[in-house]
Amino acid sequence: MNSELLVSDASHFRVDYQINPYMDPTVQPDTEAALAEHQAIVAAHLAAGRKIQYVPSAPECPDMVFTANAAVIRGEVAVLGNPPRERKTEIPYFRAWLEDHRYEIVEAPYAFSGQGDALACGDLLLAAYGQRTDGRMLPLLADELGYEVVPLRTAGERWYDLDLAVGVISPDTLAYCPEALDAPSLRTLRGLGLELIRVAPEEAARFALNLVSDGATVTMTQGAPRLAAELRERGLEVVELDTTELAKGGGGIRCTALALDNPPAALWP
Repeated sequence: MNSELLVSDASHFRVDYQINPYMDPTVQPDTEAALAEHQAIVAAHLAAGRKIQYVPSAPECPDMVFTANAAVIRGEVAVLGNPPRERKTEIPYFRAWLEDHRYEIVEAPYAFSGQGDALACGDLLLAAYGQRTDGRMLPLLADELGYEVVPLRTAGERWYDLDLAVGVISPDTLAYCPEALDAPSLRTLRGLGLELIRVAPEEAARFALNLVSDGATVTMTQGAPRLAAELRERGLEVVELDTTELAKGGGGIRCTALALDNPPAALWP
C-alpha cells in the first residue's frame, strides 16, 4: 500500500478562496516555505522506497498540490473527483495524466472528494459522505472498483474530508479520532474487526491522521507526539515533517499524495 504515489508541486499554492475552515485568504502561505515543505515530503517518500509519479501544477489551480482529491484508483480504474467549483479546473490536468498512463476513467456524476473521502484498507473502502461527497457515489465506487464500501460520516466541517478523521496504518490497523465521526460511524468502524488506535482531537486537528503509511514507514506531520510515539511502540518507522504552510490550505501529507497502487480485488488473498 502507498508504494506508488502521484504528486504535484506547490509552485502555485496560495489561498484564493475559502472552502474549508482552515483557509483564510488574508493569511497567505510563504511560497518558498511551502515549496520546501512539499519537497521534504517527496524526499521522505523516496527515502521510504516509494515510487513517485509527477504532474506539474497549473497557475490557475492553487490547490493542485493536494492531489489526493483528484481521483480514487484501484487497479487500472480511476474514478475522478468532482470537487467544489473552485477546484474544478484541476480535474482536466489529472484526467489527462491518468489517460496518458492508460487508466480507465470513470466520471463522478455527483460531488466526490476523491481519495480524500475514500480510503482503501485492504479489500475495504472507507468512504465518507455528507460533506464533500454525495452519498450516491458510494454504490458507484463499489460497482466500479470492486470494494466492500464502508459508509462513514464525519462530525462536522472541521473534518471536511475523511482523511482528517481516519488514517490507514495497514490493512488491519486504523488510527482514528472518535470525536471526528458521528455515532453510527463510530459503531461501524469499531465493528470492522480491525485494530484501532485512538487519536485525541487536538492532535487530529493538527492533521495527525492525514498521513501516508506503507505498513512499515509512516510519514506524518509534526505536532502529534502521542500518535507518533504509539506508532513507534508498534515497531513502525515514523517520519515527522513540518506542514505549517500547507496547513493554511487545509491539507497535510496524505492530501498531497494520490495512491496509484491499490491492487484489484482478484489479487487480494
